[in-house]
Formats: sequence, structure tokens, C-alpha cells
Amino acid sequence: MTDTIGWIGRHTNSDQAAPGRGMLSGISLTLARGFDSDDDFLIGLGADLDELAARTPYQDRGPLPADHHPAMYGTHGDWLYVLENWGRATWYTGYTGGVKSMRPYPDEEIICITLNEFSPPQMIVHAPGDGNAYRAEFTTDTGQGSALDAALQAAGAVLGPRPEDDADIPAYEDRLVNIAGPVFAAVGAYTGVLIDQAAVTTGTLPYVALPAV
Repeated sequence: MTDTIGWIGRHTNSDQAAPGRGMLSGISLTLARGFDSDDDFLIGLGADLDELAARTPYQDRGPLPADHHPAMYGTHGDWLYVLENWGRATWYTGYTGGVKSMRPYPDEEIICITLNEFSPPQMIVHAPGDGNAYRAEFTTDTGQGSALDAALQAAGAVLGPRPEDDADIPAYEDRLVNIAGPVFAAVGAYTGVLIDQAAVTTGTLPYVALPAV
């Protein structure tokens, strides 16, 4: 399995700071495709039109508007990706809160990995383009038998029940603590998305302020 974004998950619980004015640890990720334009999806998240037009690098961002947090975004293939490190993903928060602009529609595919630091559990949400969204806590899959579920299985992101044999518990707990790495690797394998670590950590990707929905 080619590891294209697994590095994000491997740094999920890291205390290591980004070497530049970007992100490294605690990143939630949303990917989307099938929209009329990438800006349409970002506007649905609450992005400002003028800010999108400016394409200011994340590292050069100015003061945030009240009740907003910074995000960076980019594209790979036909996917748009949005990275946030404020504890959760805006799309997930808005979708679960009933925000109409964040509702998944047919032919629009969305995958969201949200860390939900302030309201666990960590989640994967997959809207495969049928107008529905299917949720899975980390260590499980969505139960839909999808190609994404298969990728989660192949990456070792799906764990069975806690072992009954005490000798097997340390290995199980190690996998549990480090589960974000396989989760991100599986999503990377499914989408083929490549996100350059240096661009994220230094903050050279474009910036947008998103509201705390």
C-alpha cells in the first residue's frame, strides 16, 4: 500500500511542532469531489469569497475574524482537501449540526476524518455520493462493504474486540494508540490523494478562515 497521507495520522498525538508556520499534529482532514468547483465546497463551509480569490499562503495569514479558525487547502487529482488543527473538522461539525450547506448530495463524495478532541470519539464519515453519510469510529469501518471499508481493513485500521489473553493486550493497545496512522493511510490508498508534508508544515498551501459552526 502506497502511503500518501499516513504521515498525518502518525503525527496525530505528537507534541512535535511544525518547523514552519504551518500544521503537523492534531490535523483533521476533509476531502471532497464532484462539486461544480472547489470554491463551491469551501463556500459551503463558510469561506469568504474575497479570501478565496486572494489565495494567501497559510504562513502569511493575518488576524482571524471573531469565532473563526484557520484552515489550509489544496487539490490532488479530482479531490479537494481541507486541513484543520483546531480539534475537529468544520464539515463534520456542520453536517452533524444540520447546516444545510454541508449536507451531502448525490454525485458529491466527501470523506472526513475528524479528531473530535473536545467531544470524542474520533470519527471517519463517508458520503459516497448517494446522498447519505456513513459514520465509523476509529478502529471500525462504516459497515457498508465499500472500497473505503476494504482499504481500512487492508491498512490495519479495523481492530477486533479487546483480546482475552493478557499476553496479547500490549500489542493490541499499541495498535489502538497508533490507530490514526492506518486510518489516514487507508483514506490515502482509497483516494490516491497525496498531500506534501513540507507544504503543510511550512504553511505554503492557501489559507482560509472558517467559522466555528
